[in-house]
Amino acid sequence: MSRASAISNAEQYFDEGGFFADLARRVAIPTESQNPARGAELERYLAGEIGPSFAKLGFTWKTYPNPKPPYGPFLVAERIEDPKLVTVFTYGHGDVIRGQEGSWRAGLDPWKLTREGDRLYGRGTADNKGQHSINLAAISAALAARGKLGFNVKVLYETGEETGSPGLREFCGANKNLLKADVLIASDGPRVAPSRPTIFLGTRGAFNLDLVVDLRAGGHHSGNWGGLLANPGIILAQALATITGAKGEIRIPEWRPNTLTAVVRETLAGLEIDGGEGAPEIDRDWGEPGLTPTERVIGWSSFGQAGERHSAARELPLPAALRGRHRSQRHHPGAAAPPHQGRLSDGEGHALTRRVLCRDPA
Repeated sequence: MSRASAISNAEQYFDEGGFFADLARRVAIPTESQNPARGAELERYLAGEIGPSFAKLGFTWKTYPNPKPPYGPFLVAERIEDPKLVTVFTYGHGDVIRGQEGSWRAGLDPWKLTREGDRLYGRGTADNKGQHSINLAAISAALAARGKLGFNVKVLYETGEETGSPGLREFCGANKNLLKADVLIASDGPRVAPSRPTIFLGTRGAFNLDLVVDLRAGGHHSGNWGGLLANPGIILAQALATITGAKGEIRIPEWRPNTLTAVVRETLAGLEIDGGEGAPEIDRDWGEPGLTPTERVIGWSSFGQAGERHSAARELPLPAALRGRHRSQRHHPGAAAPPHQGRLSDGEGHALTRRVLCRDPA
């Protein structure tokens, strides 16, 4: 009965506008961790908004400075009903990427929650203010239904996730007893499809690295030195070609996972990755051959070229397009000229080569 009451409380909270009001208040705080001028907003979000919200639910809370100044603070909250009960540890981050105010379409503002049909727009609605607002609401609904949770809760919020979580490892390492728990349940990641609630029973990491070819000081005139000096762009392209094949399949044996077992594949068999309306079409022939798109994204690893990183941004977006300026130097009369317009051909009609478009320099 208490479960049904808790669900009813949550539905009422949403239908009567409580969720919208709470999320709007949180979205309005511009917690851009990539913007050094927003440091005070990070503190205000934790101490002025999140901490008091937990206090209303019977939690004690405290903010802590980042062990790597000047990065943003941490908040730890806890509700201990009985030390003998299971303790659930949960995580969230209050920071968001830059608001990019000039890039939103007419009628939308990153710091003002806007409803359009069944969608809510505002910076942080999907990452991560929306998620931890839902978790707060769920705790509130359960407490209202039965007066207790039946387990203990510890919460850690950081304010630097969008800049690579500086200081997080050091803070956790120095506060192991404070954060000690039996299970971690975090809400920060995608669904397999917008309409399908998803629980992942594990998480994987990511390694960002810059591949650098630094051959010499300064640039040299290509008309004089082309063909005489090693070209770093060609060297880098060849290096990438040793890491993956033409369709992104990983070639380095040590980088290939061994965890996609028959049991895992059977478990994933009924899942379809679907980004929903407006999402790009999945390239089903990209990546490790013989795997479904779901197996590739959940049960396998990938390696690829990321887009340009801006400022201190952690995110490295998968680019929709890349352009490279190239020169066929000292072209001899007997050799075919590269096309100035049209698709690149390697003479063998490879499909991937046909996806490269040649254009006159812009």
